[in-house]
Amino acid sequence: MLDARRLRLLRDLARLGTIAAVADAHTYTPSAVSQQLAALEREAGVALLERTGRRVTLTPAGEVLVAHAEIVLGALEQASAAMATAARGVSGPLRIGAFPTAVRTLLPGALVALGGRHPHLELHVSELDPVVVPDALRERRIDIGMVQDYDVAPVEPDPALDTVPLLDETVHLAVGEDSALRTVADAEAAPWIVGGPGTLCHTVAIRLCRAAGYHPRIRHHADDFTTVLALVAAGQGVAIVPQLAALEPPPGVRLVALPTRRRTRTAFRRGSAAHPAVAAALAALDDAARSYNLSPVDPV
Repeated sequence: MLDARRLRLLRDLARLGTIAAVADAHTYTPSAVSQQLAALEREAGVALLERTGRRVTLTPAGEVLVAHAEIVLGALEQASAAMATAARGVSGPLRIGAFPTAVRTLLPGALVALGGRHPHLELHVSELDPVVVPDALRERRIDIGMVQDYDVAPVEPDPALDTVPLLDETVHLAVGEDSALRTVADAEAAPWIVGGPGTLCHTVAIRLCRAAGYHPRIRHHADDFTTVLALVAAGQGVAIVPQLAALEPPPGVRLVALPTRRRTRTAFRRGSAAHPAVAAALAALDDAARSYNLSPVDPV
């Protein structure tokens, strides 16, 4: 019989690439991870790993087992959801990961609604960049989280996760109120305010500028859009800002709508959609999004 915890380690090795990274993700020692994977090989009866010096790669059998691991782990999530449903009542911990703008706008109303409807839920919120949400879900640090993509920066679906649509927003170029800039192409000579390297916001700004034929002259890095808009108002540059972050721009900022969209989806581990706490949170978040008139018209 294959051990599900060991399957999860093998799946994460395929994703992270090294024993050390898997150990760090699970707060194990590298030696403990190696021992668990060796035990999984004995359970499977075939070699799952090839070792060349310090490098470890999956054998063809290991790759096959990783594909099946996603199915097995999803089935376990479904079983857990079924047991929670049978217990009758929405209770216990629910850990939510959301980007800062959502924490400031969508989350307060959703948390109040959840607390009112389900007083036995223990709600925990963490600010997380959407880029790190998939890892946080796989590593079970959160139960639901928000992931994003843009027209200019699509993101491949994660086989370990399911998602539902939450927001579909216009993206704006934020400029000073006296600026004559009308397009990203017009802003070639302007200083730019962009997200930190590695964030999706940073990638989007770079790609929009490159599509306009130039690389932006970056003056400031800021990840919170309140800070970004304050810098724009102070004449420190221009920035790309999605609609949810620009509902009430500060004085001194003019917003130029761009032909670009940002889509936010609520993500959760595959198989957990029927868990009562997850289902309740998805409904509350959808209600909160609709109150801002930013919900997708046609969920897919």
